[in-house]
Amino acid sequence: MRDQSDTRARIQQVALELFTEQGYEATSLREIAERLGVTKAALYYHFKTKEDIVSSLVQDRIDALEELIAWAGTQAPGPGRRREFIQRYAAELHENRHHEIMRFFERNQTALRDHPKSEQMRERMFEIINILSSPGDPLTVRLKGSMAIFALHATWFVLRDESVTDAERRAAAIQVALELVEPGDESPAQTGGGAVGQAAAR
Repeated sequence: MRDQSDTRARIQQVALELFTEQGYEATSLREIAERLGVTKAALYYHFKTKEDIVSSLVQDRIDALEELIAWAGTQAPGPGRRREFIQRYAAELHENRHHEIMRFFERNQTALRDHPKSEQMRERMFEIINILSSPGDPLTVRLKGSMAIFALHATWFVLRDESVTDAERRAAAIQVALELVEPGDESPAQTGGGAVGQAAAR
C-alpha cells in the first residue's frame, strides 16, 4: 500500500514538473511515463488521463484545507485562533509543495480555467478567509485577513531573489501575515463597520 502511495506521489511530482516546464496541453502521458521510467500501463494503474492527475493534485489540496477548516471549528474564535491558523496554514503550504502547484496553475490558466474542481477550491478559500475575521468586523479587519492569506502565497512569487532561501521566504510571509491579523484599533465609523460603511457594503 505504501509503495502505491509513493508511486502516486512520484507521478504527481513528475507531471507537475512537465506541466510547468512545457505546458499542460503540450505534455503527454507518454512523456510522463518516460521521465518516470515506467510503462504507460503502470501509469494508467494510477491515472487514466492528464485531467485525473490535475484533479488529484487539486483534491489533495482541498483535503488539506478541509482539515485546517475542521481544526479551526474546534477552537474559540479570537486572536489566538487566528495566529495559530496562520502558522498551520503556512506549514501546510511549505510541506505540500503548494507553491509549485500554484506556479503550474499560473502558467496554464487558459487550459485549466474551467476545471471541475476549481469552484470547490474557491469555496474552501472563502472559508479560510472567514476564519481570520468574525461577523460584524470592520471592513479593514476582513481585508487584512484576506491579505494575510495572500502574503503566505505571494512570497513564493514576489521574493524571487536567488539569494533568499525558502526558509527566509516562509519566515517573512508568516511575520507579515501575523502582523495583519493582530487586533488593531480600527474605528468602525472610519473603516466601514459603522452605519454608513455597512450601507455602502450592501
